[in-house]
Amino acid sequence: MLLIGLVFSTRVSAIHIISHASIETKQLSTAQLRRIYTMRQTTWPNGQTIVVFTLPSSHPVHQEFTKTELKIFPYQLDKMWIKLTFSGLAKPPIKVNSVEELIEAVRKTPGSIGYIDDNAEIDGLNIIAKEAQ
Repeated sequence: MLLIGLVFSTRVSAIHIISHASIETKQLSTAQLRRIYTMRQTTWPNGQTIVVFTLPSSHPVHQEFTKTELKIFPYQLDKMWIKLTFSGLAKPPIKVNSVEELIEAVRKTPGSIGYIDDNAEIDGLNIIAKEAQ
Protein backbone atom coordinates (compact mmCIF):
# COMPACT_ATOMS: atom_id res chain seq x y z
CA MET A 1 0.00 0.00 0.00
CA LEU A 2 2.81 2.41 0.81
CA LEU A 3 4.36 1.86 -2.62
CA ILE A 4 1.07 2.68 -4.34
CA GLY A 5 0.87 5.92 -2.35
CA LEU A 6 4.38 6.87 -3.44
CA VAL A 7 3.59 6.25 -7.09
CA PHE A 8 0.52 8.46 -6.96
CA SER A 9 2.27 11.17 -4.96
CA THR A 10 4.77 11.76 -7.78
CA ARG A 11 2.04 12.30 -10.37
CA VAL A 12 1.98 15.79 -11.78
CA SER A 13 -1.20 17.64 -12.49
CA ALA A 14 -1.49 20.18 -15.31
CA ILE A 15 1.61 22.04 -16.46
CA HIS A 16 1.61 25.84 -16.72
CA ILE A 17 4.11 27.89 -18.70
CA ILE A 18 5.17 30.95 -16.71
CA SER A 19 7.13 34.06 -17.61
CA HIS A 20 8.51 37.16 -15.97
CA ALA A 21 5.95 39.91 -15.45
CA SER A 22 7.63 42.04 -18.16
CA ILE A 23 6.83 39.54 -20.93
CA GLU A 24 3.95 40.61 -23.17
CA THR A 25 3.53 37.27 -24.96
CA LYS A 26 0.30 35.66 -23.79
CA GLN A 27 0.16 32.55 -26.02
CA LEU A 28 2.66 30.09 -27.48
CA SER A 29 2.17 27.17 -29.82
CA THR A 30 3.86 23.83 -29.22
CA ALA A 31 6.28 24.68 -32.05
CA GLN A 32 7.18 28.05 -30.51
CA LEU A 33 7.65 26.51 -27.07
CA ARG A 34 9.82 23.79 -28.56
CA ARG A 35 11.95 26.42 -30.37
CA ILE A 36 12.45 28.27 -27.09
CA TYR A 37 13.36 25.15 -25.11
CA THR A 38 15.68 23.83 -27.82
CA MET A 39 17.43 27.22 -27.80
CA ARG A 40 16.49 28.00 -31.41
CA GLN A 41 14.44 31.05 -30.46
CA THR A 42 16.45 33.29 -28.17
CA THR A 43 14.44 36.52 -28.16
CA TRP A 44 10.85 37.52 -27.47
CA PRO A 45 8.92 39.39 -30.21
CA ASN A 46 9.93 42.70 -28.57
CA GLY A 47 13.64 41.82 -28.93
CA GLN A 48 14.21 40.99 -25.26
CA THR A 49 16.53 38.02 -24.65
CA ILE A 50 14.77 34.86 -23.46
CA VAL A 51 16.25 33.35 -20.30
CA VAL A 52 15.20 29.70 -20.06
CA PHE A 53 14.86 28.02 -16.67
CA THR A 54 14.37 24.29 -16.32
CA LEU A 55 14.21 21.57 -13.70
CA PRO A 56 16.50 18.51 -13.59
CA SER A 57 15.64 15.81 -16.14
CA SER A 58 14.65 13.41 -13.38
CA HIS A 59 12.11 15.82 -11.84
CA PRO A 60 8.48 14.67 -12.38
CA VAL A 61 7.37 18.16 -13.44
CA HIS A 62 10.16 18.32 -16.06
CA GLN A 63 9.24 14.89 -17.39
CA GLU A 64 5.58 15.86 -17.70
CA PHE A 65 6.50 19.19 -19.33
CA THR A 66 8.69 17.62 -22.01
CA LYS A 67 6.17 14.90 -22.83
CA THR A 68 2.95 16.94 -22.81
CA GLU A 69 4.09 20.42 -23.85
CA LEU A 70 7.13 19.79 -26.07
CA LYS A 71 5.99 16.38 -27.32
CA ILE A 72 9.45 14.85 -26.83
CA PHE A 73 11.10 12.73 -24.15
CA PRO A 74 13.41 14.32 -21.55
CA TYR A 75 16.45 12.43 -22.86
CA GLN A 76 15.84 13.86 -26.36
CA LEU A 77 15.84 17.39 -24.98
CA ASP A 78 19.04 16.66 -23.03
CA LYS A 79 20.72 15.43 -26.23
CA MET A 80 19.73 18.62 -28.05
CA TRP A 81 21.12 20.80 -25.26
CA ILE A 82 24.40 18.86 -25.20
CA LYS A 83 24.78 19.07 -28.97
CA LEU A 84 24.07 22.82 -29.08
CA THR A 85 26.34 23.53 -26.12
CA PHE A 86 29.34 21.56 -27.39
CA SER A 87 28.97 22.94 -30.91
CA GLY A 88 29.02 26.46 -29.48
CA LEU A 89 25.68 27.34 -31.04
CA ALA A 90 23.83 28.02 -27.79
CA LYS A 91 24.10 28.14 -24.03
CA PRO A 92 22.12 25.52 -22.13
CA PRO A 93 19.11 26.59 -20.06
CA ILE A 94 19.63 27.41 -16.41
CA LYS A 95 18.79 24.41 -14.22
CA VAL A 96 17.27 24.89 -10.79
CA ASN A 97 16.56 22.15 -8.28
CA SER A 98 12.91 22.70 -7.38
CA VAL A 99 9.67 24.25 -8.57
CA GLU A 100 10.01 26.85 -5.81
CA GLU A 101 13.49 27.85 -7.05
CA LEU A 102 12.21 28.00 -10.63
CA ILE A 103 9.35 30.31 -9.64
CA GLU A 104 11.69 32.60 -7.72
CA ALA A 105 14.22 32.65 -10.59
CA VAL A 106 11.54 33.54 -13.17
CA ARG A 107 10.09 36.17 -10.83
CA LYS A 108 13.50 37.88 -10.48
CA THR A 109 14.82 37.52 -14.05
CA PRO A 110 13.50 39.81 -16.81
CA GLY A 111 12.84 37.93 -20.05
CA SER A 112 12.61 34.56 -18.36
CA ILE A 113 10.37 31.57 -18.99
CA GLY A 114 9.74 28.39 -17.02
CA TYR A 115 7.12 25.80 -16.23
CA ILE A 116 5.34 24.60 -13.11
CA ASP A 117 2.57 22.26 -12.08
CA ASP A 118 -0.76 23.72 -11.05
CA ASN A 119 -0.06 23.18 -7.35
CA ALA A 120 2.50 26.01 -7.30
CA GLU A 121 1.88 29.57 -6.13
CA ILE A 122 2.44 32.03 -8.98
CA ASP A 123 1.90 35.56 -7.67
CA GLY A 124 3.71 38.18 -9.73
CA LEU A 125 4.19 36.00 -12.81
CA ASN A 126 2.48 35.68 -16.18
CA ILE A 127 0.83 32.47 -17.29
CA ILE A 128 1.35 31.83 -21.00
CA ALA A 129 -1.56 30.02 -22.62
CA LYS A 130 -1.08 27.21 -25.08
CA GLU A 131 -2.39 28.01 -28.57
CA ALA A 132 -5.01 25.62 -29.88
CA GLN A 133 -3.52 23.31 -32.48
